[in-house]
Amino acid sequence: MYSGRAHKVGANIDTDAIIPARFLVTTDTGELGANCMEGLEPGWIKRVSPGDFIVAGENFGCGSSREHAPLALLGAGVKVVLAKSFARIFYRNAFNMGLILLEIGDGTAAIGDGDRLEIDIDKGLIKNLAGGAEIPFQPVPASMKEILDQGGLVGYVRSRLDGQPA
Repeated sequence: MYSGRAHKVGANIDTDAIIPARFLVTTDTGELGANCMEGLEPGWIKRVSPGDFIVAGENFGCGSSREHAPLALLGAGVKVVLAKSFARIFYRNAFNMGLILLEIGDGTAAIGDGDRLEIDIDKGLIKNLAGGAEIPFQPVPASMKEILDQGGLVGYVRSRLDGQPA
């Protein structure tokens, strides 16, 4: 179960808005997180608390395929991003880095900026504590959940290799 506040952003938010190129001199999630969303709203990180969510329109994460974007979101304390839809390469990169993405289509309309949410990824349900709406979504597939449970693809592969006979 995840809980936090919603931070709404628009459609077609690209990876350069999530983490501008001038900050790509590191892969340290803390440093990237400190500059998260600077391309969209300077100082955005100051109003975000660990565990908060981004709620976006269509095509979130479009643009370049940089892996820094999901790392910046994780470094900012965002564990889950909800959107009408995601750019495909960002979708895969995010899961590989351990960031949960949930496509909820028009369910984004039932969430206001600053609303408190509870998300159960196993049941496929978002509860908007501010307005009382319940938004169902397709639960994360078991194969993707395994990757997320290991903190991303590297952790997943490492755990699989550790379990192999010598």
